[in-house]
Amino acid sequence: MAMKSWRARRSEDPVDREGSGPVLIHALDGFLGAGSAARLASEQLKSGHGEVIHEFSVDDMFDYRARRPMIQFRDNHYADYEAPRLEIVLERDADGTPYFLLAGPEPDFQWERFADEVHGVIQEHDVPLTLGLGAVPMGVPHTRPSMITAHGTRPELVDRQNLWSAQVTVPSSAQSLLEYRLGEWGHDAAGYVVHVPHYLAQIDYPPAAIALLDALVDRTGLALDIEPLRARQGETLKEIEQQIEEQGGAGLLGGLEEQYDAFTRGAAQSLLASDEELPSGDELADQFEQFLARQRKDDQ
Repeated sequence: MAMKSWRARRSEDPVDREGSGPVLIHALDGFLGAGSAARLASEQLKSGHGEVIHEFSVDDMFDYRARRPMIQFRDNHYADYEAPRLEIVLERDADGTPYFLLAGPEPDFQWERFADEVHGVIQEHDVPLTLGLGAVPMGVPHTRPSMITAHGTRPELVDRQNLWSAQVTVPSSAQSLLEYRLGEWGHDAAGYVVHVPHYLAQIDYPPAAIALLDALVDRTGLALDIEPLRARQGETLKEIEQQIEEQGGAGLLGGLEEQYDAFTRGAAQSLLASDEELPSGDELADQFEQFLARQRKDDQ
């Protein structure tokens, strides 16, 4: 039977919210990927031996020229090409509790088709709740706890109080569209977006991934092993502090901390980075240039 289009589904009656299947978690590598937080979190959610229940046609959704996959050249031939994959996998936590994980590159094209296919999986497997994990660069210091913004298709699904409230128009993503469409189709969908220091948005930042996983565990009760990330967190923070000291960035960091602390005390300040309120991205980039360069070299 052919799958109904998203336009056809929008006219259907809302579905029963009391689904009996596993929760579906989506963490895509793309627009909501500051600090690689979503990717790092998804890596902790993968067992390596889960069951693929749905595979998307990456060739139709991926812009190869904009995000060229890596391939090795050895002596006189190409080898070890890792093709991008976007899948929904049935995983289990340490206690055997099942959950679905949707991870991989954010689609560049055919977002509506992507949402439609996820919807089909949700209906087929009676998924009661879909949870998204994402990260955005914000004007926050790395020396303070990672802040999370919670969201959902119904107020009842937002399980924590957000420290800041605003109505802003932001660029959309495949994940935000997915949640929006699921709400239209009557499915429960929610998620967490962690705020990553904007001067560290281009490197792997484990504290943000840990914050996402902690929120996920609080919400679902899943038994997850986060210790590998916690070990990386200590190493990353130590190296950041070393670079701040060597590059003379203490003054800039102190100003950011003062702003953050004032906000958390109730000051009417936005945490969205702007030239007027924060040190510029160029200033902070100069302070962390050597650190970032070394991180990129290590990744390569």
